[in-house]
Order: sequence, then C-alpha cells, then structure tokens
Amino acid sequence: MKILFITTGSQATFYAAAPLATAARNAGHQVMLAAHEPWVETAEAIGLPTFCFTEHPIRHFMQLANPGKGLRFPQEMGDEAMIDQGRGFARMGLAGLESLLELAKDWLPDVVVGNSQSYSAMLLSAHLKVPYVRHIEYLGIPFTGIEPGAEEELRPELERLGLDGLPEPDLILDATPPSLRPSHDPDAQPVRWIPSNPQRLLERWMYTRPEGRRRVLITSGFRSIMFRDPGWSMPLLVSELSKMNAEVLIAASPGAAERFGSELGDARIGWIPLDVAATTCDLAIHHGGATTATTFMANGVPQLIIPENPPEFWPNYHRAAIATAISDFGAAKMLWPQAQEPDKAPGEVIAAACRELFSDPSYAERTQFLAKEIASLPAPPEIVSRLEALTGG
Repeated sequence: MKILFITTGSQATFYAAAPLATAARNAGHQVMLAAHEPWVETAEAIGLPTFCFTEHPIRHFMQLANPGKGLRFPQEMGDEAMIDQGRGFARMGLAGLESLLELAKDWLPDVVVGNSQSYSAMLLSAHLKVPYVRHIEYLGIPFTGIEPGAEEELRPELERLGLDGLPEPDLILDATPPSLRPSHDPDAQPVRWIPSNPQRLLERWMYTRPEGRRRVLITSGFRSIMFRDPGWSMPLLVSELSKMNAEVLIAASPGAAERFGSELGDARIGWIPLDVAATTCDLAIHHGGATTATTFMANGVPQLIIPENPPEFWPNYHRAAIATAISDFGAAKMLWPQAQEPDKAPGEVIAAACRELFSDPSYAERTQFLAKEIASLPAPPEIVSRLEALTGG
C-alpha cells in the first residue's frame, strides 16, 4: 500500500507525523512525506522519502489572503484574523495541489494522510477518490475559527469537485489526551503522541538525572524571559533555581550559548534533545509551544507556561488552548511576569512560581495522570491497521 503524508505548518507538524509514517513504513508499506519550504530539510532529517509540493512558506500565503498584514501575532488573533488564517492555509492547499496531482500520476497513493490544516490532503483525496485521513497532531487546533475562512477560499474548487463543503475525512486520528479533549470535537480514533525532534550524539548528562538535585529545563521559545535582556531576567532566575537545589538546562541556539553562557553560572545551555532530557526533569518552563508542552506532558513533568500575552488578548490562538487546557487540569501553571507583577524582575516572579510548583505535589500528580493516559492510547504501529482497513487491505 502507498501512503502519502502531507504536512502543512511549523516543525511541530512534521515531528507529529513522523512516528505514524515511520510505523507504516516499518509495516512494509510505501510511504512518502510531502513537505513545503522552508521545512524540506526538517522532513529529510526525519528519514522519510520527501517530496516538496510548494516552494513558498506559510507567510507568503497568509499575505495573499490578508494583504498588508500577513501572518498575525497572538495579540491580533480575533475572529476576523482566524478567518484570514483559514484563507491562507486554503491558498497554500490550492497552490500545492497541482504538483501533488502530478506526483500522483507517477506515484498514486492508496491513502492520503494530512495534518489538521492540510487542505492539500483534503483536495487531493477528493480528486483521486482515495481515502482521506485527518491527523489532529496536538490539542488546541482552532478548527471552528479557521474552517469558515478555508471553506470560503476553497469554494470554487469544491464546486468543481461536486462538493458543498470541505471533504469529510474517512478517519480522524487525534493525539489529544482524552481528559483534555473538548466535548464538542468530532469522534476520533485516539493515537498516542510520541515525542520527536532533531537528534545528535547524546552525552551522559542528557539522559541521567543529577544526583541529589532537581532538574529544571527552560526553552528559549519565549524570548522576553530569555535573552532579550538577560541582565535582569535569566541570570537571576538561574541563581534563584540554584538556591532551590535545582540544576538548570536551557535549550537555546549555539549563538545564545556563546553569547550568554558565561553569565549563567553552572547552567547547561545549548542544544538539548527534549525527548530524552524530559524523562530526567522535575519542571519545565516554556512559552506553550505544542511540541514542547506535549513532550513534557507525556513524560509527567509539571510545567510553568509563560505565553506571550494573557488569554484575553489571544483567545483563538492555539497556544492559548494548550496552556489553558493543561493549567485548568492542574498539570501546569500559567504566568505573565511583567503583566502580573510589573514592579518585580521577571526572574524573581518566575522563581516564586517554581517554588509553588515544587512545593505543591498536586501538579506532579495531575501531570502524571495525563502521562499514564497518553501511554495507554494506541501507539502508531497499532494505528497502521486502521489505515489498511480503509482500502480493505
């Protein structure tokens, strides 16, 4: 059987697709991954045969859908902006359709699997009349905000296909933990979320816990607490965590490590394999990215999530849904240092939140519940049989 995986979005969508695509290939099926620039190298690093279906990045299509504004930032993500996002993703789907149809002339897939915003997958499967699988790669995808704009943009193509709406998938796969899944979401086949990220040679400290110390991992996704002005934030936070007998790991670019490493005491700063290091951590501090949040959730690690803005400024942004769902469940705490305590240094405010997370065992108990729930879901190799059943194979 030939299975075509079509990914659209950030690196997170590629890493989410990798375990299932690899499982299908390991089961003996022919697999191809369709990617767009600038993520072709990311797709190639996963180790799967890769086809580039459009050379333009997402921002290009967002600018076409919303001239003069392009990809909007969280504080701008109102209802109108979400509709524009849907239009942009739809334009990207249309732009990639022709090259995918050309691919199908030489390599006709039996099943098309698309990530949540892959409208190319929807359209291609409708053209080829082959089963379509929608893979919801992580929680918090704002379907209700995005879909109306996408359907509006795709209306002429849908009419040519004889459709009065977006194609319904033959199978929905959802990696959202059941306890965090909104009740209004459509029925779906749960699938276990498997951490995936770039790899390099490991060093012993990456996969072993420090003896007699806690370990805190900080990611550089939220730049305002990281390196925008490290003199008043990060060194103070590292110092306060050290007083709590915690070793600090900071996932950052090589440039940041070279520039700021000397200011951060004995903290380890640089490339860190999150999937490996997460198993050794007691706390994670990050901005709410999907891959980061789910990796730590799957490993039972409490989280301190510091989004760009409070949810009232970005109610439709997917990070809002991720951060809110995990914190409402009691497995994380959300914090906005400068908004909540403007008279204090962010490092001081963050350190106080860390003390709370360490002292209250309920955070660890709740996130460990989620980790067990995730581990109980069918793993990607078990899902391959569901793909096979779509073709009677």
